[in-house]
This record gives sequence, structure tokens and C-alpha cells, in this order.
Amino acid sequence: MVAFNASKLNLPFMKYRFYAIVISLVLVAASLGLIATKGLNLSVDFTGGLVLQVEFSSQVQVSDIRASLSKIGQGQAIIQAYDKNEVLIRFQAQDEEVRREVLDTLKKDFGGLKILKIDKVGPVVGQELRTQAFVALALALTGILIYMAFRFKFRFGVAAVLSLIHDSIIMLGIYSLTGKEVSVAFIAAILTVVGYSLNDSIVVLDRVRENWSTVRTKGVVELVDMSINQTLARTINTSVTTLLPVLAMFIFGGEVISNFAFAFLVGIIVGTYSSVYIASAVVAEWYLRYPKY
Repeated sequence: MVAFNASKLNLPFMKYRFYAIVISLVLVAASLGLIATKGLNLSVDFTGGLVLQVEFSSQVQVSDIRASLSKIGQGQAIIQAYDKNEVLIRFQAQDEEVRREVLDTLKKDFGGLKILKIDKVGPVVGQELRTQAFVALALALTGILIYMAFRFKFRFGVAAVLSLIHDSIIMLGIYSLTGKEVSVAFIAAILTVVGYSLNDSIVVLDRVRENWSTVRTKGVVELVDMSINQTLARTINTSVTTLLPVLAMFIFGGEVISNFAFAFLVGIIVGTYSSVYIASAVVAEWYLRYPKY
């Protein structure tokens, strides 16, 4: 694989920073609007429901199980196939009648089956998981701000956290738009993307800091542009080499894996963009408007 080499490029990224910021604000506003009006398709982990683990007498395709459950209005259930003939089915209904109807339908369509496990996730547990997920993300962002403030400067920490908030909101907005399920795997994907995007931002911002200390002949905008161009090869190569395996997971992975991979794909693209046009633009504007801070 040939690595991208941008050593001779001198692209004026910051020339278009205001356009990029406007686009980002529109995307964030649209995402918040979707979340407020359409909401999120929360999984059983967050809403409560039933989890069935069953073993069929012969191998059964996930698509056939979904078609069977669709006849009784449970086609949106999460179905995960395991080794041999075991299948895990998650659906939001908690009624005993629904559980019996699901099992009766599966027995009728696929013959004998063995019930290995039945778990009921109550709404209280779901609310606790939602709270824990929000707290985990908030603590991660707070820790990043503190680290960046001590390791670099406070303005760098604010820039990095703003880019991460930007990424998280847009990811949630895309999930709201597409109706994809927000599960524990999605929260794991967001936290993974936060780490990935932060690493991208640190590479760019650290180069800005180094150039600011050594290059005094350029203005702020030119210096930030130079820093982005100097790290552009690394940014593109890292993004592409990460996208390829994640894309393979999305295409060839199972239902649960592909949901995680989709979130990661969106996060990589948005995170790469925000490390250039959000984090760097915030630092540039801060230097221009408040050079002493």
C-alpha cells in the first residue's frame, strides 16, 4: 500500500474556516433538532425488554428468524447468532404474552428449540445504563480538557473538547436520522471515536504549539495552515488504514458488529474533519482575538 505524501502541499485550510464552522453549526443544529423531534432508537439495554437465548435443533438463518418474528410485529428485534445453533434475541416488549407468542412462532416455523436463558431488563435498569453512559462520556470529556490544559494550554483543551462534542452530536444525529439502534456497542463506539479524534487533534495542535515556539515570521493563520499541512500525510494515512478494516467489519460483520462499525465509520470521517476545521480553527481564532490568553 502506497502511503500518501503531503510534504510539498501548502493548502490554505484556514482560509475556509468560517465556511466550515457554519457547516458544522448547521449539522450540529440539525442533529439536535432530529434528536429532540424524532428521538433515538434506544436498544433493550436502555429501554428495558426481554432477552431470549435459544438453541434450535438445526441451523437457522438470522434472516429467516427475522421474517418469522415480523409476522407477529417483532421484526425490529436484535438477533445475534452464536456457534452451533444458538441465537440471542433482544426485543423491547416485556409482556409475558409476547414472550409466549415469540416462542410459539419460532417453534411452529423451525421445529423444536431449547430455551437456554430468559432475561428481563426492567426500565429502571435501562435508565441507570443511560445515566451511566452519559456520565462516562462527560467524565471522558472533562478528563481530556484537564489533560490538554496541563499538557498544552487551556485554549488547546477547549478546542479539543469542542471538536469531540461536535463529533458526538453529529454521530447521534446520524443515528436518529437513519433509525439505527443506539446500544451499549454504540456507546463503546463513541468512546472509541473520542479517543481516535482526540489523537488526531493532539497531533495537529502539538505541531501548532511547536511551530508557535520556533517560527516567528508567520502570522497565526499561516502558522496553523503550515502545521496542518505538515501533519496532513499522517492524518490521511491513519484515517484510510483505519477505515478499510472498519469498512470490512461493516460489510461482512454480523448485525451487532456492523452497527458498531457504522458508528465508527461515521466517527472517523467526522473526527478527521473536526481535527482540522474545528480544533485548529478554534485555536487560530483564539490566538487572533485573545493573544494573551
